[in-house]
Amino acid sequence: MNLPTRRTLLLPLCLSVMLAAGACTGPQATAGTIRVEISADGQAQTLELASGSTVLQALEQAGIALGEFDRVEPPTYTLLTDGASVEVRRITERFEVESVTLPFEHQTIRNEALAEGETRLLQPGQNGLQEITYRIIEEAGVEVSRTPVQSVVVQAPVPEILMLGAQTAHAVIAVDGTLAYLSGGNAWVIRDSSANRRPLVVSGDLDGRIFRLSPDGQYLLFTRAGEDGEGAINSLWAVSTVSQNPEPIDLQAENVVHFADWSPEVPPLTVAYSTVEPSPAAPGWQANNDLRLVTFTPGGRVTSQRTLIAANAGGLYGWWGTSFAWASDSLMAYARADGVGLIDLTDPDFVPLVDVTPLDTIGDWAWVPAIAWGPDLHALYLVEHAAPLGPETAGASQAFDLAVVPQDGGAPLSLAPRAGMFASPVTSPAVPLPGGEVSFQVAYLQALSPLRSADSSYQLVIIDRDGSNQTVLFPAAGEPGLDPQPVAWSPDATRIALEYRGDLWIVELATGLSQPLTGDGQVAAVHWRP
Repeated sequence: MNLPTRRTLLLPLCLSVMLAAGACTGPQATAGTIRVEISADGQAQTLELASGSTVLQALEQAGIALGEFDRVEPPTYTLLTDGASVEVRRITERFEVESVTLPFEHQTIRNEALAEGETRLLQPGQNGLQEITYRIIEEAGVEVSRTPVQSVVVQAPVPEILMLGAQTAHAVIAVDGTLAYLSGGNAWVIRDSSANRRPLVVSGDLDGRIFRLSPDGQYLLFTRAGEDGEGAINSLWAVSTVSQNPEPIDLQAENVVHFADWSPEVPPLTVAYSTVEPSPAAPGWQANNDLRLVTFTPGGRVTSQRTLIAANAGGLYGWWGTSFAWASDSLMAYARADGVGLIDLTDPDFVPLVDVTPLDTIGDWAWVPAIAWGPDLHALYLVEHAAPLGPETAGASQAFDLAVVPQDGGAPLSLAPRAGMFASPVTSPAVPLPGGEVSFQVAYLQALSPLRSADSSYQLVIIDRDGSNQTVLFPAAGEPGLDPQPVAWSPDATRIALEYRGDLWIVELATGLSQPLTGDGQVAAVHWRP
């Protein structure tokens, strides 16, 4: 077959293949119109649109505007086909403010000035008011969601405070000087006899970090817990113990955790204190290790504030803080995790006296040795972190001794080995002797489990100034032990006041007899002055 003949045969074949292919793919879309139904605002309409139009174009041609929250089915970018349906769902947003009554709380303060079962309304309660703003979403007029977006307390509720009598039938005993105690967040004083007690501060917010009577017993120094949202841990206050219906005095000092105490000089009314900075991390503060003075008048006006020692690192574990102890108007002692020393207030600075091996607590707290001056100011009593008794490191040692160190320096002399880390020595007032000298004793707490003293309960022990004549005084054998605390000597050095199982107790040194003075189980701190 020659070549022209083959071309003649192939041409019809190619045309057949092309026609067959066209039959499989169908005809390509050409310009034309489609019909679409649109439903919106309770009405339906049919439109003729150019082929290839989107939902948005259809809505524009129908003159239908969309609100910010409206929904369209199918979405606006969808290409429409003939016979398609489009639905517009109207979504509206509105805000509604609802007023809600905040009921007041009912608080009860046990008051030992009232007979058992007697009640007295101290403060009437008052409901508060809260406004809650809701964001409401409605679809086609029907609410589909309600979300609170703002809450404002227009008026805080005022709690109702009811005093409930808690007077117990304890034997009445004589009380010399001024005995103050903290119970249920309130401050009380007892004078002359245990039956003569009265409340000083009944706000219920005393936190017990500071609770000290002035040297003459006429003022009480205390701290009040900060209110939520204020950013302060607490604030420092003073109140007269002799005035009728005294008004607490704001000393304009905040965040006092470790130390605040009265100057030994009377008058003027001067208080030394140290501060911390609140912190969201444990233990809740960063110590400043500073030392400040504030002076005020009997009328309650703060007349002077000055800084003796500025904020500083405070040695090893200085983040925990430093404690101090007045000796005289010109001398103080300090204690921190790595040492004990002196401060000459005429030229304030830290002068080391005893090096302390810091305790490895393996926690968010640090151990600081308790310190106490003897009334003659010749020696400083302290709890010493002793050498380990086993293979543990010096920092991990669980041995703590009661010791004494002369003011002019020298190695500490151990008076009571393995007393416990919270031995808390407290020296008695001086007792004059016939030869013109003075005598005094030291009260301290002895751990019942000396090598686990961090979690141990304690016994009250009395020794002479040189560590002799050791006497276990309280509680009786077989009774539960004491919680760690500084006890309080009576002005005549014959009795000791302390907290035991939540109540105020008095212990006689001569006989060892003890008696509770309260029965509400809420006592947290005690102090006794002339």
